[in-house]
Amino acid sequence: MRAVIQRVKEARVKVGGKEISRINRGFLVLLGISKEDTEEDLAYLVRKIANLRVFEDEAGKLNLSIKDVQGEILLVSNFTLYGDCRKGNRPSFDKAASPQKAEEFYLALASMLEKEGISVKMGRFRAMMEVELTNDGPVTLLLDSKKIF
Repeated sequence: MRAVIQRVKEARVKVGGKEISRINRGFLVLLGISKEDTEEDLAYLVRKIANLRVFEDEAGKLNLSIKDVQGEILLVSNFTLYGDCRKGNRPSFDKAASPQKAEEFYLALASMLEKEGISVKMGRFRAMMEVELTNDGPVTLLLDSKKIF
């Protein structure tokens, strides 16, 4: 599994021009799921996302997690995170999970984050979405459950 995590002051998702989800302070998480992902990959990403210390404490140091600041997560499925651009100019998506598996893992990740006490809002799976955000920092991190980066 791969995630692009952006610390945001606010973020929202629109489908067909209508807003379907909005958060204030927290993370916008773009999530990609591969064919090879397992329950272990899910657990790894939940631990990382819930415990990343990227919010400032009273001394201005990045020492607090999203749970510490009672932030929210806007979770958006994004199969293009598994686009392979090494050959030619058109990405290959061969490593991306099937829509059925991807949706199952997407919903499971949201549920597991909620069990951590984090408010999770979601995009719409397999929809063409407009994602708007106010990046805070900017702080943008890449996670890969296979620890490729």
